[in-house]
Amino acid sequence: MSTKRGGGLPEELADLANVASFPPVRSAIPEPEGGERRRYRTIWISDVHLGTKGCNAQLLIDFLDHTDSETMYLVGDIIDGWRLKKKHYWPAEHNDIVWRILKRAKRGTRIVYIPGNHDEMLRPFSGMDFGGVEIRRAAFHETADGRRLMVLHGDEFDAVMLAHRWLAVVGDALYHLLMGMNRWVNAARTAMGLPYWSLSKTAKHKVKNAVEFISKYEEVVARAAAERGVDGVVCGHIHTAEIRAFDGIEYYNDGDWVEGCNALVEHFDGRMELLHWPEEMAKRARFEAAAAVAGKVAA
Repeated sequence: MSTKRGGGLPEELADLANVASFPPVRSAIPEPEGGERRRYRTIWISDVHLGTKGCNAQLLIDFLDHTDSETMYLVGDIIDGWRLKKKHYWPAEHNDIVWRILKRAKRGTRIVYIPGNHDEMLRPFSGMDFGGVEIRRAAFHETADGRRLMVLHGDEFDAVMLAHRWLAVVGDALYHLLMGMNRWVNAARTAMGLPYWSLSKTAKHKVKNAVEFISKYEEVVARAAAERGVDGVVCGHIHTAEIRAFDGIEYYNDGDWVEGCNALVEHFDGRMELLHWPEEMAKRARFEAAAAVAGKVAA
């Protein structure tokens, strides 16, 4: 872990100091009041990568403002300590995300934070609670219909991370270069009135080696879950949202908020669903536009 500044948080987390004791400051993007929220029993999100330009903060803020749950799991790489060590980047929107999560905890939502490889500096705090947020190395979740799911980030099963950490760091640098291109592409799409589209996600699904790695990773994680006697596993890490079954073991990957902008949710009957938030926002916009037209016609 890096040195601490003024006896407080680790240096790469110094930007979080003003949100560590909620409520610290007014959020830059105010939380809407009185708006209708979708209610879920459980929400899982991961790979937000706060502290990087690739984080789709505004989409995540919109998600947090339109959903609620009894329990929320933060399944790793919420903060990107790797990038914060190299370059300071922490815009107001990233504070707003932390502010909203802490506010959920204050309202009574159980928040469980399972650090990943990019926020591994928090792993030594496993077993401790901060501002109503439980830090855990892994967790077990029981669904409403009685299934037992293992919840962990998933880098534990990444052969590159385990055997060649230096290669993972190089890959991370190349990945952020691709994400820079992704921002330019989507800025142009926004100017043309087109919805969000992930260049990196599309590229990954067209590269044979990437597809093979993802498939192998999913199998390894599912096998590990079977060895632990659970019904399924929820993870993140590879930025690929998926619901699959491997020999009776349910594999859930909650995606990310850099490329796909996905969340995994559990309904109150135990049913699991992946939400692709750009699509959900587009549906809402169409509904609101249709309602506005209907209102004008009625008037």
